[in-house]
Formats: sequence, structure tokens, C-alpha cells
Amino acid sequence: MIRVLIADDEDMIRSALSALLRLEGDIDVVAECRDGEEAVAEAMRLVPDVCLFDVEMPGLDGIDAAARVRRSVRTRIVAVTRHARPGVLRRALASGVDGFLPKTRRAQDVAEVIRRVAAGRRYVDPEIAADALSDERSPLTDRELDVLRAGRRGETISQIAAVLHLSPGTVRNHVSSILGKLHVATRQQAAIEAEERGWI
Repeated sequence: MIRVLIADDEDMIRSALSALLRLEGDIDVVAECRDGEEAVAEAMRLVPDVCLFDVEMPGLDGIDAAARVRRSVRTRIVAVTRHARPGVLRRALASGVDGFLPKTRRAQDVAEVIRRVAAGRRYVDPEIAADALSDERSPLTDRELDVLRAGRRGETISQIAAVLHLSPGTVRNHVSSILGKLHVATRQQAAIEAEERGWI
């Protein structure tokens, strides 16, 4: 039996997927978790063969939860997402995720990916992989990316300047350049785009 832990903050999706996977003769769902923190704690306690993590969970998201689990427990991890953007895929693979697929896939497909990952192989949804390969490289300089990283939670220009040891005027110049290159109106929009594309 392949012992599986499922983590998804949407109760209906989590319970439906769990019920469908339990119909598979070789899969045993050993835990259902509502968020990343609970998922990490249960993965440490139960050491399942495979963890199935939703990427978009409140607090500790599925990718950060995967990274924590992989540091402590020998378990394989499949990430599922509603927003299968190339940057999310790159971030997931960097955290040690073994499988990556969109939530639009059928339960039978998820079961097959779980089997493949449990057997030691990796799986990335072909459409997401193709998008990631064709995604353009960042037009931003390393310093501009630093500015976006330092301000991704809404920090002020002065706070960003202090963290990066730059003058506020220099940070403002970088922000102006970023907005122009990405054709967006705000730093927040720029940070969101950079995160979705996997640049930061």
C-alpha cells in the first residue's frame, strides 16, 4: 500500500480527492490536513510514502511545506495547483517536489502520478513544463530583482534602502526602471508578476 497524506485548505476538494483515492486498491490515505503547518506536523509524525500538497494554502503554502518536510522526512511530494504558472513550477522543483500537476486533472490521473512518484520517478505535467520552457527570461537586473524581493511585502522605499544599503533615491530609480520594463503601475504588481514568472 502507498501511504498518502493530503493537504488542501478547501474542505470539499480535500475530502472528495481523499474518498476517490481510497477507492484505489493500492493507496491508503493516512491523513487529511487543512494547512501547511498541520501537514508538516503530520508528515513528521506519520512519515507517509507520498505527500500531496496544494500549493495555495494560507500561511505556510504547499511549496514551503514541501521544503520543510524534505529537510526532515524521507517522503516523496506531489504538488497540485490551480494556478500552474512557470514560476510556481520552478519554485516547486527547487524545494524538492517530485511531482507537479494542475488541479484540473482527474482523480485517476492523480493516483497514477502518486504511483509513479512512490516508485522513485518524477512527474511534471507536460503543458506546464512546455510553458516553463518557453517562458521568457527576466528583463530585470540583479539589483532590480533585489529591490523587488526586499519590497515584496509592501515595505517602504526607506525600508528597502536600509535592507539593501542603498540610498532612497537609488531605490526609487530602480523602482521606476522596474515599472517601465514590466509595463505595470505599482511595485506590488511588479512583485506579483516577478513571482509568477519565477524571477524572485
